[in-house]
Amino acid sequence: MGSLEQMFSMSWPILLMIVIFYFILYRPQKKQQKKRASLLDTLKKGDRVVTIGGVYGKIVAMAQDTVTLQIAEKIEVKFARSAISRHQNQDNDESGAAPEQLNESSAN
Repeated sequence: MGSLEQMFSMSWPILLMIVIFYFILYRPQKKQQKKRASLLDTLKKGDRVVTIGGVYGKIVAMAQDTVTLQIAEKIEVKFARSAISRHQNQDNDESGAAPEQLNESSAN
């Protein structure tokens, strides 16, 4: 019985580290992956989005793996669907100001 107690006393720090890694690294990343997958699945024509490169645009066409964004009048650019980072209205929710207002305030 003494060897079992000794083995447990030596292995509890490793078990504790595994539990900590689960709650600090794995769980939040899984949550973020689910949120991103949900975003990409719910994209539709007419949505205003931001790409991972910071390009703002409106979705004008969609295919299985690509999205065509209108970034200015008569200018359309094709992106991989996975290049979409977020909806534009999420910017307003997080900061409380439109992107134009943020640019003006940071310039001063």
